[in-house]
Amino acid sequence: MSVVSVVIPCYNAGKWLRAAIDSCLAQTYSNLEIIVVDDGSTDDSLLIAQSYGGDVTIVSGPNRGGSRARNRGFALSHGEYIQFLDADDYLLPAKIERQVTYLETYGGDVVYGDWRIQHHLPNGSTRLGPVYHPGHLDDPVLAVLSGWSLIPIGILHRREIVERSGGWDESLRVAEDTAFLFSLVMAGADLRYQPGCFSIYRRYGNVTVSTADPTRRLYYQGCLLEEIQQKFEARGWLTGTYREALAQFYYRQARSYYGSDPATYELWRAKSYSLDPNLVPLGSSAYNVLRRCLGVAAAERLTYLKRSVEGRIQSRFAKMH
Repeated sequence: MSVVSVVIPCYNAGKWLRAAIDSCLAQTYSNLEIIVVDDGSTDDSLLIAQSYGGDVTIVSGPNRGGSRARNRGFALSHGEYIQFLDADDYLLPAKIERQVTYLETYGGDVVYGDWRIQHHLPNGSTRLGPVYHPGHLDDPVLAVLSGWSLIPIGILHRREIVERSGGWDESLRVAEDTAFLFSLVMAGADLRYQPGCFSIYRRYGNVTVSTADPTRRLYYQGCLLEEIQQKFEARGWLTGTYREALAQFYYRQARSYYGSDPATYELWRAKSYSLDPNLVPLGSSAYNVLRRCLGVAAAERLTYLKRSVEGRIQSRFAKMH
């Protein structure tokens, strides 16, 4: 039976870490290596990990970010298969067995499944959101450029593809998941979809690492975009549909600045049109209708107003609960 290494980066997740580790120990697949990388926690995370004795391999060090912790855990691992599991998420019991069986039966470098969010509300209650179905892909590179994404807990990797990808980008503190997924597809990973929801991603209120500091998120996402363009240019891929999709990606970045930073909005907008002078911006169905009927400028303005109103409503709702 092949070894599966579960790498758990942890920073001040003492409230959730036990559930994450227990979900590994409850797996129907028994040949697991559980590695907790404590990334400079100041709470009781390290003590909790140590309480599992020989069931868990533990490494600790100063806080250097989740990507560094994942790379460090991977370097210490021995498994033929790799599962990355954030310390505040958890797996359902059959997850790893199903995905190992799939890879060993049908091949592929990576298998991914469905997942859902467990919302933790301000009043202390929880609720499970709908199941997210990523679906099959015809062109993974084009899919990622178009905004398709996965969360790490839903994926099982062969060790070789993680090595070939170069691992997690330690220069990023936000958008690491997208960057790692992109590194996998750039490495030529054969991604396979297996239906079934066995991964639970926790979310607290409306705040995530990205939404807690939008300026930081946009900065790192911009770094990722420019890195993607450089890789495309080096490979001669900056043509045709990839060039058009990257231009759309740049334009989505520009839209994130609309209303808050007009100069940066215009900067990213100019970058998108430099890639595709004939770009027709795409968005939600409502945005596309507004663009066709009223033009791009009006569509941007009305969409921005809608987001602002929704943000205020969500903020008030959170305070009420």
